[in-house]
Amino acid sequence: MEDRNNVTEFILLGLSTDKKVQILCFLFFLFCYLAIWLGNLIIMISITCSQLITQPMYFFLNCLALSDLFYTSTVTPKLMTDLLMEKKVISYKNCMTQLFMTHFFGGIEVFILTGMAYDRYMAICKPLHYAIIMNRQRRHSILIASGAGGLLHSLGLFLLAIALPFCGPSEIDHYFCDVYPLLKLACTDTHKIGFFVIANSGLMGLVIFVVLMASYILILRNVCTYSAESLHKALSTCSSHITVVILFFIPVIFVYIRPATTLPEDKVFTLFYMIIVPMLNPLIYTLRNMEMRKSIRRVWCNKRFWEGRLMI
Repeated sequence: MEDRNNVTEFILLGLSTDKKVQILCFLFFLFCYLAIWLGNLIIMISITCSQLITQPMYFFLNCLALSDLFYTSTVTPKLMTDLLMEKKVISYKNCMTQLFMTHFFGGIEVFILTGMAYDRYMAICKPLHYAIIMNRQRRHSILIASGAGGLLHSLGLFLLAIALPFCGPSEIDHYFCDVYPLLKLACTDTHKIGFFVIANSGLMGLVIFVVLMASYILILRNVCTYSAESLHKALSTCSSHITVVILFFIPVIFVYIRPATTLPEDKVFTLFYMIIVPMLNPLIYTLRNMEMRKSIRRVWCNKRFWEGRLMI
């Protein structure tokens, strides 16, 4: 791959050139990264070690927590390391690998959120057939489809990126390798390629976001006829999903829906859906969810559970 280019490495300009700002950013992202791991591991262990894992909604929540860990780990460790380095360099191969992995796990995240919306629609709008429809085979099929969707999305951008010729300069005005900053550096006309990126990322994100919001509107219309207790339970679970969908998709759409241009705001919006949202997800899904809170208390305050783990 490198033989076709004059560029063998890229220089990442990062978030700021001010040393004090870089130190503050490092401490902030270190806190965020530790919170992401702690929060999502608590979610995963609390679900896996309880009966909640048999319920489709929590099966997908468990997968989302795992996906969050992989997704944020494609960028955050490198970002934190670079904040302490004088020169922020990434090799051509590592740059292409980062681009592929970032969009792969980002794509999986998008399709898992879609699967969660489908699960809630079936649970609330077709309750009598829910157990049959959302059986174990269907859940695993949705998970496999999420992986396949993420792979196709990422592979398209990866093949596009490795075909680009880079003649210099090699400075990426970002803190990780993404497709739009790379298009700016390519020594070829990227106008048509930019439309493919819009279709592959921006338009796909917009269409899925509209479909998800439409499904939740249908759900909310159906729950209006429920009893007060059932209505409260349905709204508490759906409000969590809606909050996560809005927080994740709005920044993604802002970054990828326009033609191949980069704005200073892109760095902030990218931080939001790659670091802030994975950090907030455990809080969003536990604060309004009584079953999740009970499961956390049951698992983490269970003396026999910890005695069994210590003996192992």
